[in-house]
Amino acid sequence: MSVNLQRKSLEKLFTLGAVAVLFIVFSLTANHFFTVKNVLTMALQTSTITLMGIGVTFVIITGGIDLSIGSVIALSGTASVLLANAGVPFWWAFAAGLLAGAVCGLGNGLLVTQLRIPPFIATLGTMMMLRGIVLTITNANSSAAPEDFGDLGNLTLFRVVSPDGPVLFPGISYIVLIMIASAGVFHFVLKKTRLGRYIYAIGSNEEASRLSGIRIKPVKLAAYMISGFLAALVGVLLASRMVTSQPNGGVGYELSAIAAAVIGGTSLMGGIGTVTGTVLGSFIIGILNTGLTMGGASYFAQQIVIGAVVILAVALDQLRHRR
Repeated sequence: MSVNLQRKSLEKLFTLGAVAVLFIVFSLTANHFFTVKNVLTMALQTSTITLMGIGVTFVIITGGIDLSIGSVIALSGTASVLLANAGVPFWWAFAAGLLAGAVCGLGNGLLVTQLRIPPFIATLGTMMMLRGIVLTITNANSSAAPEDFGDLGNLTLFRVVSPDGPVLFPGISYIVLIMIASAGVFHFVLKKTRLGRYIYAIGSNEEASRLSGIRIKPVKLAAYMISGFLAALVGVLLASRMVTSQPNGGVGYELSAIAAAVIGGTSLMGGIGTVTGTVLGSFIIGILNTGLTMGGASYFAQQIVIGAVVILAVALDQLRHRR
C-alpha cells in the first residue's frame, strides 16, 4: 500500500473514530442520548446537513466554493409549495423545485467558468440575488401547502405498532432513506466515474488537467449543478416536512454544509475530499448539536464548539499540505 493510501485510510479511521468517541461520551453523560428514538431523530436532523455537504464537496474538490446553498433551499422549497397550491401534482412540484436548484447551480457554474468570476464572489452574489427573488415573489410571507404535500417529509418506513397501541419502533423517515441513497449514488459518481476522476484532477492541478485534454468548463458546471440540485432537494424536503414555504429559511445553512465537508477531510485547497468523509463530518456536527443540547449547553456554546472543530480541521489540512 502506498504512503498516500495509508494516509487516507488513517484519516478516514480518525474521522470514524471521532464519531464513535463522541457518541460514546454523550451516551454516558447525557440522559436518553443512546435511545432508538433519539438516534433516529438525530439522523433525521443530520440528513439535511449531509445532503448539502455532499453537494458542496464536489465544488470544493474542484477548488471552488458555493455560498448560495441557503438561498437555493429557500427558493426551491418555496417554488414547490407555490406550484402545489396552484394545483400542480405534488411530484411535479417537487421535480420543479429540484430543477430550479440545478438551474441555479448552472448559473453559478457559468459565472465561474465563462465570466471567470472568483467562486466566492460569484456565489455570494447569487446568494443575495436568489434570496431577494424569493422574498420579492412571496413578499416575505410563508404559504401553507396542501396537507398531502407533507407526506414525503413526515412519513416513515418500517414503523412497528403493537396490537395494544404502543409504538414499538417509530420507523425510519423517508428523508433519512433519501440521504442514504443519495450518499451511495454520489459516492459512486465521485469514486467510480470519469466525472469524479476529472473533478479530482482539476482540483489537484487545473492547468495540468487542461493540458491533458480534460474539458474544464463542463466538469465545473457539473459540480455546481450537483451542489444546486442537492441544495434544492434539501429545500423540497424541508418544505414537505414543515408543510409550508419558508422564504426566510436556509439562512446560514451553507456554513453548516461547508463545515461538514471540511471536518470530513475535504481540503479547501481543492483536490481532496470524499462523500464518506463528508457524511462522517455531518454526523460529528449532528452528534455535537444533539449531545450538547441534551447536556444543557446553550445554542451559543454549541456554535463555539463547532467553530473550534472547524478551525482544528482546517489547521490539520494546512499541516498536511506543508508536509
